[in-house]
Amino acid sequence: MTVIISQLFTGISIGAVLLLVALGLALTFGQMNVINMAHGEFIMAGAYTTYVLQQVITSAGGSLLLALPVAFLVAGLMGVLLEWALIRRLYDRPLDTLLVTWGVSLMLQQLARDVFGTQNKQTQAPDLLTGNITIGDVSIADNRLFILVLAGAAVVAVSSVTRLTPLGRRIRAVVQNRDLAAVSGIRIAQIDRLTFFIGSGLAGVAGVALTLLGPIGPTMGTNVIIDAFLVVVVGGIGQLKGTVIVAFALGVLQATTEYSTSPSTAKVLVFVAIVAFLQWRPQGLFTLRTRSLA
Repeated sequence: MTVIISQLFTGISIGAVLLLVALGLALTFGQMNVINMAHGEFIMAGAYTTYVLQQVITSAGGSLLLALPVAFLVAGLMGVLLEWALIRRLYDRPLDTLLVTWGVSLMLQQLARDVFGTQNKQTQAPDLLTGNITIGDVSIADNRLFILVLAGAAVVAVSSVTRLTPLGRRIRAVVQNRDLAAVSGIRIAQIDRLTFFIGSGLAGVAGVALTLLGPIGPTMGTNVIIDAFLVVVVGGIGQLKGTVIVAFALGVLQATTEYSTSPSTAKVLVFVAIVAFLQWRPQGLFTLRTRSLA
C-alpha cells in the first residue's frame, strides 16, 4: 500500500509539471488554434530569467519569488512580439505557424547559446524547497509540492480570468466565432495579442518552476513541448478542465509504468495509450461548443 501511495504522489507531481507547462498552450493552441513550437523557448526564457536574477539577488528565496512575475512579463512580451511580427499574418494556417515558429525556436536556442554559453546552468533552490515532507512512510519533495501549489494557483487564475472577467468573455467570443465577434465591436487583434501574452507568460512561469528540478539549457524547452501538446490535444482543444485532468492522468500513468519498467519504456507505453485514446476519441476528452456557421 505504501508503494502505491508513493507512486500516486510521484504521478501527481509529474502531472503538476505537465500541467504548468501545458497551461499556456491551452490558451495559444487550444483557444487560438496556433501551433507555437517556440512555446518551449518561452519556457527556457523563464528559466534563464531565474538564473539572471540569482546573479543579482543573492537570496535564493527572494530571487525565486521575484522571478515568477518577471519571467511572466519577459516570456509574455516575447509572445506578443512573435504574434505581432509573424503569427497575426498566419491565422487559419496552422501548418504555416508550425513551420515558422519552429524556425523561431531554433533561432532562440542559438541566441541562448550565444548569450549564456552551451553548458547547462544550475540555479540554487531556496532552503525551504530542498527537503522532504514525510507523511507516514511516504516522502514528498518540497520542490514538487511547491510546483503542485503553483500549478493549482495558475489554473485558478486562468479559469477566473476566462470565466469571470470582460477579457475572458471577449476571448471566448473570439474562439467561438471570430467574424461575429468582430462585427460585435470586439477588437480581435487586441484580444489575440492579450491571449498570446497570457499564454506565453505562463510558459515563463513554468520555466521558473523547472529550475527547481534540474539544470537549465538552450534545449530544455524542446524536451517538454511535445508532452505539453499531447496534454492539450488529449484533453480537448480549448478545454482547460481537460488539460488539468489529462496532465495528472498522464503523470500517474507514467509514474506507475516507470515503477514496473523503465523511464524509456514508460514513455513508449504512455505514447501508445495516447494514440489508442485518440483513435477512439479523436476530438479529445472534452469538445468545444462553438457557434460557427461553417
